[in-house]
Amino acid sequence: MMQLYWSPRSRSFSALWLMEETGKPYDRVLTDISTGAQRRAEYLAINPMGKVPALKDGEATLAESAAICAYVAERCPDAKLAPPLSDPLRAKYLQWLFFAPGCIEPAMVQIATKLEMNPVSAGWGDAQRVFDVLDVALEKGPWILGEQFSAADIAIGSALNFSVRLFKMVPSRPTFDAYIARCVSRPAFQRAEKIAAG
Repeated sequence: MMQLYWSPRSRSFSALWLMEETGKPYDRVLTDISTGAQRRAEYLAINPMGKVPALKDGEATLAESAAICAYVAERCPDAKLAPPLSDPLRAKYLQWLFFAPGCIEPAMVQIATKLEMNPVSAGWGDAQRVFDVLDVALEKGPWILGEQFSAADIAIGSALNFSVRLFKMVPSRPTFDAYIARCVSRPAFQRAEKIAAG
C-alpha cells in the first residue's frame, strides 16, 4: 500500500487530493513540519530536501508534488487521472502538470515578495504572463484538458485554491473563481480538505 507523507497546512494538500481521487486505500504518515519532523534522519532518507509531500510505494520513494501526481496517475490507471500514452492530450497533460510547480509557484513567490525579475532571465517569464496564460487556458473548461479531469487539474487547482481562494495572493478572475469552484465541489477535494483540517 502506498504511504503518503504529509503535513497539515502545507503543499501536501495536492497529494492528499490526488490520493483521494484514486479511490484506492493508502496510509497517511503525518510528518508535522510545525514540529520539525521533516528534518529527522528517517524522513530525510525519503526526501533529502526535508519537504512534504513525499510518497513511498514498496521500495520506491519520491517527492515533489507534480512527480507524485504523475507517478500515482500511472500506478492507478483505472482512476483515469492521465491520458494514455497514445492520446494526443498526453502532451498538454504533461505541460500543465509541470506548469504548476514550474510557473505558478514561482509567480506566486514573485507576487508575494514583490520581486522584480527580468522576464527573459526568469524560467517562468513573469507573474502577469503566467496568470494571463492560465486564464486563457481555463476559459475553455471545465478542466485544463477540456472535458477530462486529470492530475494536472489537481496540481493547478491546488495552486489556484491556495493563491486565489485561501491566501488571496493572486487577484481573483472570473475564470479562476469558476475553476476553483469546480475543484472544490469534487468529493475527493472535500475529503482531502477535511483530512487537512484535522
